[in-house]
Amino acid sequence: MTRKTRINLDPLAFSFKLCTPFSMWCSPMLSLKPENVVLTLKIIHYEIGIIICAVLGLLFVILMPLVGFCFGLCRCCNKCGGEMHQRQKKNGTFLRKCFAVSLLVICIFISIGIICGFVANHHLRTQVEKTRTLADSNFRDLRTLLNETPSQISYVLDQYTLIKEKAFSDLDNIKSLLGGGIHEQLRPKVIPVLVDIKTMAEAIKETKEALLNVNNTLEELKKSTAQLNSSLSDIKTNLEQSLNDPQCSVPSMTATCNDIRKTLDHLDDNTSVDQLPSLHMQLDNVNDVLRTDLSSLVQKGNKSFNDIPEMVQNQTTDMVSDIKSTLNSIGSDIKNINEQISIQDNLSIFMDPINSVETYIHQKLPTLEEYDSYRWLASLVVCCLLSLIVIFYYLGLLCGVFGYDRHATPTRRGCVSNTGGIFLMAGVGVSFLFCWILMTIVVLTFVVGGNVEKLVCEPYQNKKLFQILDTPYLLNENWKYYLSGMVFNKPDINLTFEQVYSDCKENKGIYATLKLENHYNFSEHLNILEHTGNINSSFENMNVRIDNIVLLDAAGRKNLLDFSSSGVDQIDYEAYLAEIAKPPTKVNLLSFADELERKASQLPPGSLKQSLTSNAQTIRTLYHDQVMPLRQLMGSLYRRIQSLQHKSTGLGEKVANIITSLDSAQDFITNRISSVIVQESKKYGNMILGYFERYLQWVKISITEQIAACKPVATALDSAVDVFLCSYIIEPMNLFWFGIGKATIFLLPAIIFAVKLAKYYRRMDSEDVYDDVETVPMKNMQKGHIGFHRHQTTQAL
Repeated sequence: MTRKTRINLDPLAFSFKLCTPFSMWCSPMLSLKPENVVLTLKIIHYEIGIIICAVLGLLFVILMPLVGFCFGLCRCCNKCGGEMHQRQKKNGTFLRKCFAVSLLVICIFISIGIICGFVANHHLRTQVEKTRTLADSNFRDLRTLLNETPSQISYVLDQYTLIKEKAFSDLDNIKSLLGGGIHEQLRPKVIPVLVDIKTMAEAIKETKEALLNVNNTLEELKKSTAQLNSSLSDIKTNLEQSLNDPQCSVPSMTATCNDIRKTLDHLDDNTSVDQLPSLHMQLDNVNDVLRTDLSSLVQKGNKSFNDIPEMVQNQTTDMVSDIKSTLNSIGSDIKNINEQISIQDNLSIFMDPINSVETYIHQKLPTLEEYDSYRWLASLVVCCLLSLIVIFYYLGLLCGVFGYDRHATPTRRGCVSNTGGIFLMAGVGVSFLFCWILMTIVVLTFVVGGNVEKLVCEPYQNKKLFQILDTPYLLNENWKYYLSGMVFNKPDINLTFEQVYSDCKENKGIYATLKLENHYNFSEHLNILEHTGNINSSFENMNVRIDNIVLLDAAGRKNLLDFSSSGVDQIDYEAYLAEIAKPPTKVNLLSFADELERKASQLPPGSLKQSLTSNAQTIRTLYHDQVMPLRQLMGSLYRRIQSLQHKSTGLGEKVANIITSLDSAQDFITNRISSVIVQESKKYGNMILGYFERYLQWVKISITEQIAACKPVATALDSAVDVFLCSYIIEPMNLFWFGIGKATIFLLPAIIFAVKLAKYYRRMDSEDVYDDVETVPMKNMQKGHIGFHRHQTTQAL
């Protein structure tokens, strides 16, 4: 299969290709193929800014020595300001001040550049000293990554033991988990019925006790009522005999006797308790019902219902053993994965390069530190040289400004002012001697630093450099994707430097980052459905039969029906209550006795009065001895009948409802319990399978995404390129050339202003003088109103 020629027009790619050992571009003679010409034009266009600045710098390097040489020859010929004569000008003072201020400002800018140079030089040396610590930290992290990966994998796989123990524990507790689940599903249907039957059994006993109490009290009441009737009859007879006394024939007492005789009919029983039927028949029926122990029958049904978990455990013994065997086999398969997985083998590919690089770095670091000390010293000399020049200018300004005497003529200027001018010219001389050397250093550092910043640092930070490396067939003409070809020897797998770097930056695992599924597909070897299918089929084929659960047998049902037909609810309770609610006598005996005694008091003393008074006392005694106990007995009977009525109200309906609920619950257990068993079995199986599904999913995620997290790789690469090369080396280097270059460029205007200003500070050999200096004011001399001629003097004067 032929491969088409690909032309990459990216200048970064071309720049990289120029440096790679896999390309033929390293040969001395560049091929003149059309694509190479295009690439050359592209790289020139990309580098045009750096090239222009470098050319300008080279022109500076070439021209400055020539200009300095010519300037020196010109001054030797008393030209270019070399003549030690200063002409008086009207604006001389203004020019001197402007030149001084301009030179001061320029010197400040130069000083800032020198400070930047000092700072960059010191920072670069400090950062180089940190290189060993940075390298050791990164190599330690990389070794930790390579060495701890097997233990991480072993830890993840060993967690299966905990999962298996948990599953075994749940399988051993199948009685409470599965059987208990089935039992809990049936409870809402069964337990209320059994509770109602048990409550009815207690109600039968209570009804029997209530019937017995009512019947006994009723019999006792009948006896007490009969006795009361007999006593009232006796009192009535005695009163009638007393009223037959001859005294009642006396006209004055006849009316009283007649009144008493009319009230005798009130001394009688007010109730018909003896007409109320007894409850012997209902009591006998209830006693017949109680011959069957309904409570024991309910307990028997409850016991058969509570035996469901035990039945489930007994029927699932073989299934539990099979599932345990399956789980043990899964454990063996998971242990084999630790031997089959190839993360460690793929990581071992990088161990030798890491060791080689670490050895190389440790061997070269002393040399780097030694060379850096030379560089530091050279940079220090450059900064000190510039500092010397600017110090000359500062001293010249200092001495010139403070030593200048505006009343002194140019030939009579003071020593301090003259020294200032000499310092300025010394600075000019040193500038011409060394500025081209400084610019040479600036150009070299600018070309190196600028290109590395543009071709390496910026592309690395925006990941364009990785896109260049991922260009098909760039690093190897036979490989489309170089990284996959190096790792898997399969160059067609889409594995790129950018993707690997991004994944490692996000701290993803080596497996997902390097796409190791192309070498060992973990998902296929740890298929969840394959491992859990056998367990799932075991639960689906589980056969649990729950038969012979009878909540209440026929005897119990008959017992309930007999109770409902016992006639307790057919008693005419209203008749009983109405009769018992009546007062025992037709008249209040105490009131009757008081009235009888009052009427007897109206009679004259005698046997009649005595007899009536005696009967009144007898009536009172009867009231306390018989009527009051009878009232208490009737009240007690009234409450007991009400209680019995409450217990028996709706008895038939209650029993019918219990029978209906019982039939419904029994039908549910008999016909629909299989669906409950299937539902709970599925729930129980999903719980067991859930352990392994979650574990296997966790293992898959851990190994593919979390184990062997490759962030140390991205960190090491960042440390090498972004930190060491760009931050430690290139940034201080760029700051250095920027500071020194700015200071060197500002030397040009500084030279001009220093030469101009030196004329105003140095002592001249000759000057312009007036014919009558003593009589003409200086201001007139400056205005040129009076003629002048040149006056020669010597430096000694």
